[in-house]
Amino acid sequence: LVEGDLDIQQFLSAVASGNPPGLVYANRDQIGTFASRGAIIPLDSCIEGEGIDTSVYREAALNQVTFNDQVWGIPEFNSIQITMANQELLDAAGVGIEDVNGSDWEATTAASTSLAEATDGGIGYDSKLPEFLPLWAHAKGVDLLSEDGRTAQLNDPAVVEALEWAVGIYDDQGGFSKVKGIRDSADFFGEGNQFASSTLGAMPMEQWYVNVLNEVSPDAPLAFDTVQSPEGEAIAYASGSAWAIPAGTDTAPAACRFMKVMTQTDSWVAAAQARVDLREESGQLFTGVLTGNTEADEQIREMVPTDAPEPWASAIEAVYEANDNAFSYPANPADAQFKTAWQDAVNRVLNDQQEPQEALDQAQEEAQTVLDEAWAAWDEDSGTR
Repeated sequence: LVEGDLDIQQFLSAVASGNPPGLVYANRDQIGTFASRGAIIPLDSCIEGEGIDTSVYREAALNQVTFNDQVWGIPEFNSIQITMANQELLDAAGVGIEDVNGSDWEATTAASTSLAEATDGGIGYDSKLPEFLPLWAHAKGVDLLSEDGRTAQLNDPAVVEALEWAVGIYDDQGGFSKVKGIRDSADFFGEGNQFASSTLGAMPMEQWYVNVLNEVSPDAPLAFDTVQSPEGEAIAYASGSAWAIPAGTDTAPAACRFMKVMTQTDSWVAAAQARVDLREESGQLFTGVLTGNTEADEQIREMVPTDAPEPWASAIEAVYEANDNAFSYPANPADAQFKTAWQDAVNRVLNDQQEPQEALDQAQEEAQTVLDEAWAAWDEDSGTR
């Protein structure tokens, strides 16, 4: 079994040497690369043999493990983003949660300036670069990768606009290095976190952080909302984990059974109940669990208290609304290189090495080259099978 922070090269080497693990637990955006390199096997026979109902898996999660019209991984946890803010700072700045939920970029830019002043040396708004560029591009109606996974769209005018705006948020606060310094010094998982210490006005963040805040700073002045498009619709970029079966393993049937049991509805509900019990024992609120299984998500949501106090009731509502409106990119044979291309471009802009247009033009050329090469190799291999 390989799990945790997967060492991609170590895993590929283990498969190539004929000594693969029995099972691999990976990020879903690694599945396309593993599939194209022959490091994992398609799960058609596994799904059929074990009677795994793929219709219960969330579409965005299933897309990330589907390559060449075949499923190569079984989705496990799901991760999306919502807007989180300090209500006292919002009040002091004379703005509301609707000014920082992304629905109006001009309003968010203005609110960030006011919030930064209210924090007295902290961060007004954190647009969360480089990680969240896909979110801001999607808000403008463009994804970084085409639906078939073959064409990079990194220098599309809407992507350039998204990057210019998100970087501008940092420029207005003294530059990314200053913001990152404050961000990195925060007691992120402790009671002195940036919201509890009033050193951050607002940011988009993965939903699991709601549970952290509820545990370590339940009395902090918090406010929550979805991240929204200019049309006022909830948006989120889905990511998460998946189980897959390495090529050459002699325990594939057992691995298939394990994946089924780990991700079936009854297992998720039992795991959620254990969390409910632990939270009740410690006098804390159960805020839910997001999985790649829509059936399980529906049943787990019924386990979340209906009388949750504010701001946690708003947080829970935002999480589930965002989860129902999440998007993802399709699996492709150059997952890792594609991600590196656009993240490196964002980092060059953040480090004042390039302007957004130049950086994304370079990234577009790099990304399309690796995509073309990887797809050509796959298409050639497929034709000889």
